[in-house]
Amino acid sequence: MSATLQAVAPNSLSSEIPELALLGGLGLCSFAALLLELSLTRLFSVVLFYHFAFLAISIALLGLGAGGVFAYLLKQRLAQFPTRTLAARLCIVNSVAVLPVLEIVLHVPVTLTVTGKNFFHLSILYAAAAVPFFVTGLLFAIVFARETWRVSRLYGADLTGGAVACLAVVPLLNWIGGPNTILMAAVTMAAAGMLWSSSRSERNLARVLAIIFVALIAANHSNRLIDVVYAKGKIRDPAWVEFSRWNALSRVEVDRQRQAKAIVIDADANTYIMNCDVAHWHDTEWERDLMSAPPALANVLRPRGEYAIIGPGGGVDVLRAVANGSPSVTGIEINPIIADTIMRGRYADYSLHLYQRPEVHIQVTDGRSYLRSTPQQFDVVQMTLVDTWASTAAGAFALSENNLYTVEAFREYFQHLKPDGMIAITRWEFRQPREALRVVAVAMEALHSLGIANPARNFIVASQGALNEDGIPVVVLAKKNAFTAEEELAVRRHFGEYEQLRALYLPSTPGSNPFADLIASNDAGGFAQSYAYNVAPVRDNAPFFFFTLKPGQILGAQALRNGIDWKVNLGVLVLLLVLAISVIAVLAFLILPLALQGSRQSPAPLLYFVAVGLGYILVEIAFIQRFVLFLGHPTYALTVVIFLLMLASGAGSLWSRRWLGHVQLTWAPLVLVIVALTANVFFLPHALAAWVGLRFEYRLLISGLLLAPLGFVMGMPFPTGLRALVAGSAQRSAADSSGSNNAVEWAWAMNAAASVLGSVLAIVIAIQFGLTATLVCGVTAYLLALVLAPTLHRGCG
Repeated sequence: MSATLQAVAPNSLSSEIPELALLGGLGLCSFAALLLELSLTRLFSVVLFYHFAFLAISIALLGLGAGGVFAYLLKQRLAQFPTRTLAARLCIVNSVAVLPVLEIVLHVPVTLTVTGKNFFHLSILYAAAAVPFFVTGLLFAIVFARETWRVSRLYGADLTGGAVACLAVVPLLNWIGGPNTILMAAVTMAAAGMLWSSSRSERNLARVLAIIFVALIAANHSNRLIDVVYAKGKIRDPAWVEFSRWNALSRVEVDRQRQAKAIVIDADANTYIMNCDVAHWHDTEWERDLMSAPPALANVLRPRGEYAIIGPGGGVDVLRAVANGSPSVTGIEINPIIADTIMRGRYADYSLHLYQRPEVHIQVTDGRSYLRSTPQQFDVVQMTLVDTWASTAAGAFALSENNLYTVEAFREYFQHLKPDGMIAITRWEFRQPREALRVVAVAMEALHSLGIANPARNFIVASQGALNEDGIPVVVLAKKNAFTAEEELAVRRHFGEYEQLRALYLPSTPGSNPFADLIASNDAGGFAQSYAYNVAPVRDNAPFFFFTLKPGQILGAQALRNGIDWKVNLGVLVLLLVLAISVIAVLAFLILPLALQGSRQSPAPLLYFVAVGLGYILVEIAFIQRFVLFLGHPTYALTVVIFLLMLASGAGSLWSRRWLGHVQLTWAPLVLVIVALTANVFFLPHALAAWVGLRFEYRLLISGLLLAPLGFVMGMPFPTGLRALVAGSAQRSAADSSGSNNAVEWAWAMNAAASVLGSVLAIVIAIQFGLTATLVCGVTAYLLALVLAPTLHRGCG
């Protein structure tokens, strides 16, 4: 270590606390911060709408960056406190702050409306949730600034703690639930306070806090003390709830609704539990209700066929298939709480053991992953209104269902059909069609890819009543070969028996409506260009099926509140609102405080850290989205991608000090990152598509082989840049032993600001241009960092 770098290591902890304890405390703080961020994301999806789940990432990044800024502004005042004392007290304060944050999130009603009152509620929630991250950012900035000479090891401990949190969040959400996982972050922060405490009183206080929070978690094991109060702006009535449980995918409850029981997912999406004796099905109200629904057309045409039902929920499609004579029904349910805990456990008697019948085979996994891995072929592949609106920490629009509605997905469905099989996809539809119409567009494109030049006779589309503004179910039946006259006649007879069913498209009588126009055009992309909504086929590169607004309609999305899809379409407006709020918050809490302080920092070197932060977050989110399909669910993608990138980045940070000890080599890791990312732009989509059918264990291994080397080199630019910046500043002001000119806090703030904005921009870019474009933007950011790297050696001053 050069004398120059050692000269800017003020108030070193080395004399106060062993390095192992220093790194352990930093790792625990990082673990607590990321655990809080990820669990808040899961909680936001329940109490707010799923669009706001992404807000947790922005809040966390902003709070961390703002803490770094205020560490810089208050440097002189904070200098009077020993680092160990300051760190311990900040950990204790942070631990105490978690419980009020949790209560505010659970009790503040926020709706999807643009009103002053709602903006006020959202602002309270935003500000409160940012407090723990602000304290963490303050703590990290102090430690990093005072220990710059060993920044690589500190950065490695930071990333390692975050990586372990990624591994822990899924089992914790599964075992103790969302609110308790947030409390576990408080326990961890108190443990860090114990590790850093220099006095018995501080250590005892931290220990008491940890014991209190552990006891509170134990008392709240059934969510009786702390649970959802307001959800989607409305107060929840616990009298209706018979059962509730959290896991990493969603919060699931069973509600009493009149004489029925409904499974409610994230306080929004419902699926009713079937309570019908299959042996006495005929001439009952169950038969009349279920056979009068559009999805029943598949059962009319293939009454004894073998079914693959993606997202069976409470068993509506399963019951209909079994009651009509299907000898084999494979239900592919992604949520184990629904499949196992409810349908095959607590409510097995109520459902008359529907999921335990010999002809019913339940697979708890993702629909596409299962179909890719099975050689079985089916008479019908069916999906009925699969849209839980449940988000994960992967961010807004990272719904598991999105990858079920792409051209590549439909091609796979067709390939798993028997020669005369069909797909039966039911979506909501409106007076101005857009959802079921997009299903037709996607299916048409998939059929074209299978060599079917003109699929005009390969579709049947039917609705339950007349199309209206509120939305009604519409089924799209599609085959690889033409529907026969006999099949069309069977459909007409069923229409005669159930008058509420209406034909929107039949091969012999197409009619005059958008469905007929789209199919007659035989050009889904061309039709979509002139149509009122965006109904163009979606692909795995941009799997945003549910977003049907065109760019000119986004700002008017608030007026589109009648249809069921308004929540999705308004989501893009929410993303733009979050982007605007993020820009304002970055200016208010990161940029202006430093600018008004009168610092003489040159902007050019700091833009390096903006580019590195932007590049890292763009790449991270692009990879999360890419791996959703490969690993089967956003939660798995989030956990695996962030864990591997952070752990490998931590190792890269530690190794960079040994390999890149000379500050003039800052450009070297950037070149490696750019080369690796450029290769992934061309290689990754094809590789993941080729390997997605492998067993899950092999997919995990492949994920590690792909992500670990990339994360390793991505962990080097930030610490090497900091060392170069410090060395450059020290050369300009060798006499400044306080380190006030080393701009570590500035670099921290700029990196955080770029991450805040980049986390939203990544999704916006993906929606408009695709995931490949998002990755290309990440490469461009690292190219900019490479151009700016030489300015680091000239310092800031």
